[in-house]
Amino acid sequence: MLNSLIDAVSWALFLSGSAFVLLGAIGVLRFPDFYTRLHAAGVTDTLGADLLLLGMALQSDDFLVIVKVALIFIFILLTSPVSTHAIAHAAYVRGLNPKVGDDLHFAADDEELGRPADSSTKGEAS
Repeated sequence: MLNSLIDAVSWALFLSGSAFVLLGAIGVLRFPDFYTRLHAAGVTDTLGADLLLLGMALQSDDFLVIVKVALIFIFILLTSPVSTHAIAHAAYVRGLNPKVGDDLHFAADDEELGRPADSSTKGEAS
């Protein structure tokens, strides 16, 4: 009875983690600019990978494997948001403007983004 419950919970974690990863991939394809695509990939991949790891930990019988999966879980939980932020910050510093407004146009001037007026790059970086 307990094994059936653990199997059901782990399969629910596998399916929900896979769904989050799939939704993140769809978001990368559908969202209009770099920053929204990065957000979709970063959030959903972190959550999806962590749910998959929890499902794997439930399926394991060996304590050492569970500890290793838990360490991977913590590593992904801590590093994925930091790396996503670093990539977004590097793009912003490089001058890649986000799309803003109702019609999602590139920010025309730096005041819309809160940047100083002496910034010279506009639009998408190459």
